[in-house]
Amino acid sequence: MYSHSTTTRTVTRSTLRTAALGTALAAAVLTAAPAAGAATPTPTPTSTAALGACGPGELCLWERPDFGGDRQVHELAGTDIESCVALPEGSSAQALANRTGRPVTTYQSAVCAETGEFETYPGSGTWVPKAPYRVRAFKIWEY
Repeated sequence: MYSHSTTTRTVTRSTLRTAALGTALAAAVLTAAPAAGAATPTPTPTSTAALGACGPGELCLWERPDFGGDRQVHELAGTDIESCVALPEGSSAQALANRTGRPVTTYQSAVCAETGEFETYPGSGTWVPKAPYRVRAFKIWEY
């Protein structure tokens, strides 16, 4: 029969071996992925031009996907907080960047109706190259 301390040591050694094996496996996967070309590069400040130029404190909306076409820029100074802001009639956006520092909800509806599609994006620096619907209005939230 095993004593309690022998069982505890065996379980502890087994747990430590399993943890060490898991750590080694995770390290091998993480270091092998870039070599295999499986990892997607993370955007860096030097690659933000490819993401679409949008300055700090701005909400930028582009008429075409992948930050193409005309760009509209909205700042907090000229936008009512928590109010529905419709894009000019007949226009819409298919890409956006939120650098306002506040959450922004975009709407498929030009009157911010929640019966259509809508999505809220954090304000800490969010780039969306292909919006899931044509954006026709937005709200900037207090927090």
